[in-house]
Order: sequence, then C-alpha cells, then structure tokens
Amino acid sequence: MATGQASTKPPDATEYGGDEISALVLDPGYATTRAGFAGEDVPKSVLPSHYGIIPTISGGKQLFGDNSIHTPLPGISISNYMSREGTVEDWETAANLWEYAITSRLTNAKPGPLATNGLNDVENQEMEMEGIEAQEKPLRDNPLLMTETGWNAGRDRERGIEIAMENWGCPAYWLARNGVLASFASGKSSALVVDIGASTISVTPVHDGLILKKGVMRSPLAGNFVSQQLRLMFSQSQPPIPLTPHYLIVSKTPVDAGTPSQATLRSFAPNTEPDPSFRHFQEERVLTEFKESVVTVWPGPGRLSGHNQQGGTNMDIARQHPGKPFEMPDGWNQMFPALDRYRPIEALFDPKMALSDASNPAPHQSQTIGALIQSSLAQVDVDIRPALLSAVVVTGGSSLYQGLTDRLSQELQVMYPGTRVRISASGNAVERKFGSWIGGSILASLGTFHQMWISRKEYEEQGAGIVEKRCK
Repeated sequence: MATGQASTKPPDATEYGGDEISALVLDPGYATTRAGFAGEDVPKSVLPSHYGIIPTISGGKQLFGDNSIHTPLPGISISNYMSREGTVEDWETAANLWEYAITSRLTNAKPGPLATNGLNDVENQEMEMEGIEAQEKPLRDNPLLMTETGWNAGRDRERGIEIAMENWGCPAYWLARNGVLASFASGKSSALVVDIGASTISVTPVHDGLILKKGVMRSPLAGNFVSQQLRLMFSQSQPPIPLTPHYLIVSKTPVDAGTPSQATLRSFAPNTEPDPSFRHFQEERVLTEFKESVVTVWPGPGRLSGHNQQGGTNMDIARQHPGKPFEMPDGWNQMFPALDRYRPIEALFDPKMALSDASNPAPHQSQTIGALIQSSLAQVDVDIRPALLSAVVVTGGSSLYQGLTDRLSQELQVMYPGTRVRISASGNAVERKFGSWIGGSILASLGTFHQMWISRKEYEEQGAGIVEKRCK
C-alpha cells in the first residue's frame, strides 16, 4: 500500500492510535501513591499507600485516603500493599487503591445503570442489583504509564498490565523504571540516580535512557530507618522522651521545657479502641514532623565520629552548635542539642554512629549511601563511570534533609579524588518528592513516545509477557 493511502486509512478500532492527550501516569511508592495526567507538572492525586481495615461481619472493609486512615475508628488496623523492598505485596489491594486514586481524583468512575446509582439505597443496608457488572471499565479512554523499581521481578511486571487491560480497560500501557524517569525529570538521559524513599535507598545507573541492571543497588537505610533511629533515641534518653500521637490528645496545657506534659488523653470504651498498628502509624506521623523540622545532616568536613585538624573530635564541635526546640503533640517540649539532630541520619554515611538494640541491629557498612554508589559503579563499564559521577541525580522524599546533598558531594569527592563530581538535586521539594512521576509525565506526553505504547491489540495477541519484551 502506498504511503499516501496508508495515512488516510483510519486506525483499527482495537489499536491505539497514539494521539490521546489523556494519558495517565501512576507512580506507586511505599509511603504514597501518585497519579495524574501526562504533561502536567505535579500529580493531582497523592494518596497514602497505607490503608485502613475495619472489622465487618464479612471479614473487613478497606479504607483509602488521608481522612479515612487518620480517624481512630473501632478496631481499625493499618496495613500497606507494598513490601519494605518497594515492590507490590498485595496485588488485590493494590489494584483497588490505584483505581481509587485515579477515579476519585482524576477521571471519576464511568456511569453504570441508573438502577445502581445509589439514590435508592437504604442506609446501613447493602443492596445487590442486577446490572452492576455492566458498568463501563473506568479507564476505557486513558492510556496508562506505570512506574516500577529497578529490581521488580518478571511476574510482578506482568501483573500491572493485566490490571490495566483486564480490570480497567486501558487502550494502551507502558511500564517504566523509576531511575530512568527520575533521570529524565532532571533533563538527563544518562545519570547515576540516588533515590532515597521511605523504605529503601536505591542507586541506579542510567545510560542513554536504559538502566544498567547489574549496577542497581539498594539498602533499607531510608526514611523509615531514620524514624526507627529516633524511636531508639527517645527510648534511650534519660528520662525517656514520650511519643504520644495526635489522636490521643483531648486537651493540653503549656509546660516548661523538659517537664512532664499536662495533657488530657482520649479514652476508649472496651472493644472500641483502634488496633496497635493504628497507633504505630500515627506515631510515624509525629516522627515525620520531627524529621522535617529538627533532623539535620552533619555538614562536615569529615564524619561525625572523626577527628578535626585541631586534634579534637567532630562530636565535640557538634556539641557547640545550636540546638532546636520541638514540641510533642501532648505539649512536652525540649531544646534538642545539635548532636541529637545530627545523629539519627549520620548512619546513612557512617554505621558506627547508628543507635541499636536487640531488635534493631546496627547497619553494615555496605548499606551506606557511599558504599552503594561504589558497588554500583564497580558493576558498570569503567569508561562511563566519570560521566555518571558528573551527573548524580538525588531524588526521593527522604532526600530533603537539610545538608544531605552537600554532605554526599563531600563523601564522593573523598571516595573519587580527581574525578569531577556533580550532584543534581532540585531545590523544589515537590519536584524532589515526585521525581519519577514527573519523568513519567514528561515521557508520556512526548510525541515521539506515541509509537512506544503497548496497545490492547498487542496485549490480546501476545499476552502479559509482552511487557518483558518491550519495556526494558
């Protein structure tokens, strides 16, 4: 067929034409799940990846979204559909939460039969009505780009396209690696991406838009590790520092620094209190507030456990630095000295400074950021190492600690003397938190990307295994 004739022939109804502007980008993470339209600057839907479960006669009802999971309902427990390795653990819940993230904030569920619109529902009574299965697929008009970790297993890669095509009716799909997208978001096709998230630190070498799989390294010394360090610091202090979450506080009276709080705590009737997992989750919110306002990276030079040129220790110098006040939800407050501000995060660079107990052993040197970067670069071709070191992209919500990028630059210059080290990290907190989503938004909106989509027709012909062949 001549070229001119081909251009006038309408595309097959089962094929994706590539001219949609309503492509969606879904970026699941351990702390939050981000979703939004391609071409936009930030995701419009950002939901916690944690979800609530309240006991029911039939087993349990799932609750999604900030409002639902922060209310101390009777028996509510908190769980997460992702594992601490950053991969999906509960696929059924993942599909439900992802669909909620998209349809509640972006597209709205497609209309079903009028008989099922809920207007005739009886309060507190579940009604089954014929035709509920006739509801249209929620993403029938939206191609979907999803993100994944650099170590995602083959079967898990296929589950994503099955959900998109079978459950949601997407006309087209693509699966992209987080590291590649974070590199694109910073304007680079080749980079060494250091992603510091809630559950995992990962180092991903990207060369010409492709990850070098042998060089992908990860460790658990991320945001949750710093929170655990704070828990240990609070419990080992004399006297121990109280950690009472917001939902337990009915009222409080201002008190002087270091004195016991004077707060009235909420009480629950028998069998109406939340599950212990709810309290733990709410304590994590307080620890996050503490991390964002108090925790700081030791600026150097050298490590906090080292010695300075005057023969003294850096810890002695740190003790002379100003502290910072913080008030707990129950009113207890204290001026936290600089050493307590530096120490919780110092273990990301120097495991000797980590706090530990029987349940939380000290981390290993190989898990630190510097060691991960060394291990990653050792696995790639020696010729491209200088190019990667000159394009180190720092991303992830837990990379926002004050002074982290400067400290990382110092560490790398000591490890690679004579090599040009350049760190790229957005000064915009939103861009740092949503780096991989922004990269996906850029990629899915490019005209040249339209030919890359896996269409529904291709999926029906080749099955879910097409992801392994196409999405490298």
